[in-house]
Amino acid sequence: MADSPLTETQAAERVGIKPGTLAHWRSAGTGPPYVKVGGRVRYLTRDLDDWLDSRRVEPAAERGAA
Repeated sequence: MADSPLTETQAAERVGIKPGTLAHWRSAGTGPPYVKVGGRVRYLTRDLDDWLDSRRVEPAAERGAA
């Protein structure tokens, strides 16, 4: 399934961070969107991908800066 809900551990692995970092971001109100299912935190793959895309940084040379 392309948009299956991921556990915190699976989501952290997908974005290349530790699960504790996701937990910290969540408690701070930052980080990627998440859903709660039966009291458990889950991350949707599309939300993680969108969140990563929103943090894309273009190299200075490609922005036209010298």
